Amino acid sequence: MDNSIFEKVKNSALAKRFRNIGYLPRWIIFLIDVSIVLFASMATHFIITSLNVSFYYNMNMPVRFAMIVIVNAFFFLVYRTYAGILRHSTFIDGVKLLTSTTTSYFVLLIFNYSWVIIFGQKVFITTALFISYVISFLLLFLFRILVKFFFEQYIYFEDKKKLINAVIYGADANAISVANALKTETPSRFRLVGFVDKFNHNKVGKSILNIPIITQNKKIHVILRAMKADALIIAEKSLSKEETIRLVEECLEFNFKIFTVPLITDWEDQQQISKRVKNFDIEDLLERKPIVLDTRSISSQLSGKTVLITGAAGSIGSEITRQVLGFKPEKIIILDQAETPLHNLSLEISSITSNVIVHSMLADIRNKVILEKIFSEYKPDVVYHAAAYKHVPLMEENPSQAVFTNVVGTKNLADVSVLHQVERFVMVSTDKAVNPSSVMGASKRIAEKYVQSLSTENRTDVTKFITTRFGNVLGSNGSIVPLFTKQIQEGGPITITHPEIIRYFMTIPEACQLVLEAGAMGKGGEIFIFDMGEPVKIIDLAKKMIRLAGYTPDKEIEIKIIGLRPGEKLYEELLNDTSKTLSTHNEQIMIAQDISDNYEMINAAIAELLSDFHAISNEEMVSKMKKIVPEFKSMNSVFQTLDK
Repeated sequence: MDNSIFEKVKNSALAKRFRNIGYLPRWIIFLIDVSIVLFASMATHFIITSLNVSFYYNMNMPVRFAMIVIVNAFFFLVYRTYAGILRHSTFIDGVKLLTSTTTSYFVLLIFNYSWVIIFGQKVFITTALFISYVISFLLLFLFRILVKFFFEQYIYFEDKKKLINAVIYGADANAISVANALKTETPSRFRLVGFVDKFNHNKVGKSILNIPIITQNKKIHVILRAMKADALIIAEKSLSKEETIRLVEECLEFNFKIFTVPLITDWEDQQQISKRVKNFDIEDLLERKPIVLDTRSISSQLSGKTVLITGAAGSIGSEITRQVLGFKPEKIIILDQAETPLHNLSLEISSITSNVIVHSMLADIRNKVILEKIFSEYKPDVVYHAAAYKHVPLMEENPSQAVFTNVVGTKNLADVSVLHQVERFVMVSTDKAVNPSSVMGASKRIAEKYVQSLSTENRTDVTKFITTRFGNVLGSNGSIVPLFTKQIQEGGPITITHPEIIRYFMTIPEACQLVLEAGAMGKGGEIFIFDMGEPVKIIDLAKKMIRLAGYTPDKEIEIKIIGLRPGEKLYEELLNDTSKTLSTHNEQIMIAQDISDNYEMINAAIAELLSDFHAISNEEMVSKMKKIVPEFKSMNSVFQTLDK
């Protein structure tokens, strides 16, 4: 048919009226059902009289009809058959109708035979009752099917150009639940064209929900192309992570959209299920083993304790806070200088638990007097230090602020922890502190040196100082994943500093889990490094994110190379050139054997770094940092001249 005819129908006044139709009130559905029963009774009367069968004459016809209608109406109310939304009718609605009409039939049958016992004659012909019962049920059921069919066809007509042809990977109960949910979704997103079953070949050639089942005897991209599908929805619950990643990679390589849905539970309704069908996140594609925590060890360190978390409003600090809550400390002190994020975190925590006392401290770790006051009042047992300035290019322009926060702030916190006999001090560091090429990395390395010296020089008999070092964290504030997501949403381009740049990545929860684990196993003075998995080429990450968003790299979304930023290097490292590692009971955590600095020397060097702090130039500040960290070699920076 000519498309112009469809357009005229679609834009007609009648079509617009149907498009905006709401749900019928329950009382109207009830009246329609009652009318159907009345019609069935009248049809039965016509059938019986046409067979020349005489009715019993102890009651007139209107009274008989009224009795049938009233009994059926009563059980419609009892079983609430009118309560469902007709366009979303399901098997359960059919069962309700069958139960209601069957109950009505037997009640009328019992009444009929009771009348025989009392008065010696039937009110209804038994066969007529049965015919009326069958016609009633069929018409009631047909009415719902027709309404459902009409709306499904109407929605299909409205959105057929917008729907994504999709194949569901899997043919088990999980996959069927997903298919059911997507078929009733409003507005529709998918047109389901098939199930792919890898495991059960007995289902091949059959169909579910009128959708064919195909065996996976070829590569998935070949099957998708043959079925003219645009997307794959992974609903197979028995797939391993490795198998899932291979499927996703193959779909992305051949420009097919890919969606996932979590395991369906029995209590979830169809609307909940359809909402959970979503695009893969880039975090889902990290080829990493799942982390197994020594929860007993962590619990022994945190349960019933007072825990202080600095930088608590940041992406790492806030996740540490959430995870610490799970180990039931007595108190948590969340400390940050950012007012609004700290307030939001405190509101979130208060909604999660009421068993842990939470104190929100709006404070700056650079202010030692404030820190001493907080420690005196709350007496923390464990400190997680996540407060830091971390943006590399920004710190190249503001080296004094990098020193003031990352070095002085850490020193203040460590010294106050020793003074107040904190049991454990866990510092969150970065791989940029290894052979640093930036001011930020060098400032974190100086902080590491100072914290490490407090343990190795036995400056404290109580406090154990532990450093954790890891790479980039997906989704953290200022990281490339939120940046790339924003750039894709804006239509591009995605900006990359260099086509060969490589980074290690882990998710925020993973990083924080390992921080807690390392903090619990540390004996003092260690630098723990985490297994970051395989390094990721940033340009490959960008291409995957573009494809996951449903676009084609360098066609719909441009990738633009803008050059390395100040202080940035192509490859990050987790160990210095002279360092070795020791394994731990957790294969994802290792101990770096760095050479520890003498406390007196590093303390004097930091004092020298801070002398004339506000008067000296940036070059003088960085020059002093290079003396403390000899391996600090500036890259793509104005400070490179200091290395000559």
